[in-house]
Amino acid sequence: MDTKKVWFVTGASKGLGLTLVKRLLADGHSVAATSRSLSDLQNAISEENSMFLPLEVDLINEDSIEEAVSKTIRKFGKIDVTVNNAGYGQLGTLEETTDQEGRQNFDTNVFGSLNIIRKVMPYLRKQNSGLIINIASIGGLTGDFAGWGIYCATKFAVVGFTEALAAEVKEFGVHATVVYPGYFRTYFLTGGSLRTPKNEIEEYTLARQLQVVHEKEINGNQPGDPEKAALALIKLSEMQNPPVHLVLGSDAFQIAGNKLNALQNEISDFKTLSNSTDY
Repeated sequence: MDTKKVWFVTGASKGLGLTLVKRLLADGHSVAATSRSLSDLQNAISEENSMFLPLEVDLINEDSIEEAVSKTIRKFGKIDVTVNNAGYGQLGTLEETTDQEGRQNFDTNVFGSLNIIRKVMPYLRKQNSGLIINIASIGGLTGDFAGWGIYCATKFAVVGFTEALAAEVKEFGVHATVVYPGYFRTYFLTGGSLRTPKNEIEEYTLARQLQVVHEKEINGNQPGDPEKAALALIKLSEMQNPPVHLVLGSDAFQIAGNKLNALQNEISDFKTLSNSTDY
């Protein structure tokens, strides 16, 4: 039985997306990969490969996405795995972050993924199979990062709509998984993947300190190996019943455990008040 799949991966010109695409092609899978810049994508993956379809896509333009999905279907005949990986980090406290900065982060990290889902689902429903992997962040489970509020909010949204999606599509034999990566050694903390607020307020010393820690100390020293993350995603795609939630990285696993324990304790501490509102 042929175990090779057709993958549709967004944000594929760098970081985890690029690592995943290279691994998939090396393993003989068919890959449609998207980026805002076709040249960036072609430069990152230069070899000629009949199993590779590079696509320039604007994630907030539904026509652009529909065209890319249609090209993928025409070339490969189907889509087995969709990976919503494209996104960037917006730094800044909630007071500092402008309306435009916040909306732009939501456009890419949230509405871009929803646009992809809306365009691939008709094909997945028709074929009665498929897996949608939405890449969130451990910051989608805990927002306890001063100066990362908008970014965490986008990733919390990814978690919420993935849970709903999993419930909605299971009757069609389609699965959905939200992935919570910890810190992986990519270029996420540098360049265009991380944006700082235009209007910094000096009184927010904790947020500034955490920003410096990410840019100067964590960057380049992340414990996660992108190659192993790619292998984990491939293993996920091979599962008959993949989980709705998948934490990636020992750091993320520890943070998730701490958050769940703290949440359980806090909820239990106020049980009396919680139950006091019933008739």
